[in-house]
Amino acid sequence: MKHFIAIIALFVSLSGYSQDCNFIFLGEIVDFHDKTPIVGATIYIKELDKYVASDIDGKFKIESLCAGEITLIITHVACENKTEKYTITSDTFKTISLEHHIEELNEVSVNANANKNETKTAQETVIDSKKLKRYSSLSLGDALKEVPGISSINTGNTIVKPMINGMHSSRLLIVNNNVRMQDQEWGIEHAPSIDINSANQISVIKGSGALRYGGDAVGGVVVINPRRVILKDTLYGNTTLSGQTNGRGFTASTSLNKTFKTGWFANVQGSVKQNGDFESPDYLLTNTGAKSYGFTANGGKKTLESGFEVFYSFLNNEIGILRSSHIGNINDLVTAINSDEPFVVDDFSYDINSPKQEIRHHLLKGLYYKRFQNFGKLSLQYDYQNNQRFEFDIRVGEDRDKPALDLNLQTHTVSADVVVDSNLDRKLSFGVMGRYQNNFANPDTGVRRLIPDYDKYDFGIYGTSEWKLNDDVTIDAGLRYDFNRIDAKKFYRTSRWEERGYDVEFAEFEIEDLGTQILTNPIFNFHNISASAGAKFDLNSNSYLLANYSLASRPPNPSELFSDGLHHSAARIELGDLRLDQEISNRISATYNVQTSNFELNVDVFYNRINDFIYIRPFGVEQTIRGAFPVWNFTKTDAEFFGIDISANYDINSNFNLSNSTSFIKANDLDENRPIIDIPPFNINNAITFNKAEWNNFSASLKSEWMFRQNEFPDFNFEVTNASTNETTVVDISTPPSAYHLLHFYTEATFPISKKTSLNVGLNINNLLNTNYRNYLNRLRYFADDLGRNILLQVQLTY
Repeated sequence: MKHFIAIIALFVSLSGYSQDCNFIFLGEIVDFHDKTPIVGATIYIKELDKYVASDIDGKFKIESLCAGEITLIITHVACENKTEKYTITSDTFKTISLEHHIEELNEVSVNANANKNETKTAQETVIDSKKLKRYSSLSLGDALKEVPGISSINTGNTIVKPMINGMHSSRLLIVNNNVRMQDQEWGIEHAPSIDINSANQISVIKGSGALRYGGDAVGGVVVINPRRVILKDTLYGNTTLSGQTNGRGFTASTSLNKTFKTGWFANVQGSVKQNGDFESPDYLLTNTGAKSYGFTANGGKKTLESGFEVFYSFLNNEIGILRSSHIGNINDLVTAINSDEPFVVDDFSYDINSPKQEIRHHLLKGLYYKRFQNFGKLSLQYDYQNNQRFEFDIRVGEDRDKPALDLNLQTHTVSADVVVDSNLDRKLSFGVMGRYQNNFANPDTGVRRLIPDYDKYDFGIYGTSEWKLNDDVTIDAGLRYDFNRIDAKKFYRTSRWEERGYDVEFAEFEIEDLGTQILTNPIFNFHNISASAGAKFDLNSNSYLLANYSLASRPPNPSELFSDGLHHSAARIELGDLRLDQEISNRISATYNVQTSNFELNVDVFYNRINDFIYIRPFGVEQTIRGAFPVWNFTKTDAEFFGIDISANYDINSNFNLSNSTSFIKANDLDENRPIIDIPPFNINNAITFNKAEWNNFSASLKSEWMFRQNEFPDFNFEVTNASTNETTVVDISTPPSAYHLLHFYTEATFPISKKTSLNVGLNINNLLNTNYRNYLNRLRYFADDLGRNILLQVQLTY
């Protein structure tokens, strides 16, 4: 038996030695896009524990291979590693593609914190995660003020709308994870439905510099990006807890991210905020508390060749409106303006009573992309949004718990985008978008509906191109066409319909005459052309110059067309105008940037001429059953906006840094030869920062904020007669408040807990000296001072 086993073993051994191991594997490593050879790639043959490299033609050879399976692991600088398996049965030749330009394409990156610019030649500023974490307890509008030229128009301190170079609301596009937000942005007191804790990076583009998002960005585009996917097996997250003295509020936010080197990923994030009544330096601001709950979930698979993503976000806000801002009639407004203090000051409370807002926003997105060799990338996306808005007035009787405004906005969008990047010196992008939107205004409010029911249909198509002429010059250009159709159903009071001459000019809209009311069906179609062109000139290794032109076309929004009644949260009667047409914006801008080892200077200048600029202005007074209210009309004019934004940073030494941010803007009504209303005044921000990396990355900063008085403003004051005293009073709603100066302090340090865990502790003191002031762009400035000192303590655990 032993001899038999030995004979078998010898036979097997001889068979093994007789196996053919003379096969050759020839390989070629090329770029995924343009098929150019990749020189110096390293190829590791796992079974042989052997390395070879690609030559000047991208080729390599592996000799003396046996039949069977081999595993090749290909690596190269600036490329994602790639693993390929092949079964060898004969001499073999294979072409292997690598993504050689992964960094330029800003795709899946091993550096999750890398900044990503959306444009090449537009005026763009990126706010990274390090700065954003300071605003965990605040809002998107507060965070955006980090950018020169960005201010905000407020309704109190919790409703903060961003303003870019003097423009806000429908003139700004806000894009969240590649979804254009649809959250009834037309109102000044409608804040963006964004949880700042879900953002990892924000790009602010001044002007219409990102045509793929829309052509109506007369003011600019705000692009919010979540954390990028890391292609490796890892689990990480962070938890942030903060508390503040003003409002006695707290914020808790946490996120958890899981990624795999195969490309699969999933993450969840949630946050909760609550504040009670805030306070000015001298008194409580009754009914200014807020509650907010936010949740996002994201998952899918991302590889070089293809991938998909599913994203969901939910935000629920309940926001109190200063009790003293609720006026019963025009005489209350006169009293409020002439009073040094609010006429309602109660004890501190977390209760949120009327007047208040409740907003719930759902966003669902599905995305699929596919890369094609020697061509580019195709992306297909569908997104759905549901925005429910309630505005509660102070009411009595059975209607006390009913909202005065009840709007539900649902939006469906499908889009396809193609990037042709086989030649990275000349990249082409084009896409198409279709959108359907339905607004339902609940009639069961006991109040005349401010905004009617309507259906809105949008179609857009765009194309952009980017050329790298040489090492120093890059140019780009784009063109976009949009079609918008609004189909509304609205009741007009017969007296209003005839008073405004609609019975003659828009008789075709009339459906049914009900005596005191007329049911109408206004239908509007708008054709919009937008374009952009720009160039970037690298002057030397330290400086560059940008020049940009953009044409934007914005159709009037439903509020501007159809508003007709008392807007309770604004305490005024608002009237739209069916005669309004598109705004046409022509904007030119230039940027100079220089950066050395210890100094950086950025200067943005712009001029924006807008034909048929739409704005709302005081027009008079109207008597209602509740008393007299100011009437504000939407109207149009030709306007110009121009200004300059400057930012500078200087490192005095390795520990001390000085920074400056300065913004100046002017805006004129060219038809009436007067300033435009609600334009931010000249402002200067200076800061000195001390850094000491050896002290657990300790830093401390003192910031000086100078806000000058707005001396250029239109006079929209009007007179009103007190019915009980028969006295005539001038209602001064135009005169801006005085200039003010604030100091803010911020300090932080990061303490390592373990190899992969750290604790960041930050202390922020806003309005350090507890200064009394009123901001010209705060709609509640008529009724109360702005916030007093606020001390915020924040801890963030990263793991």
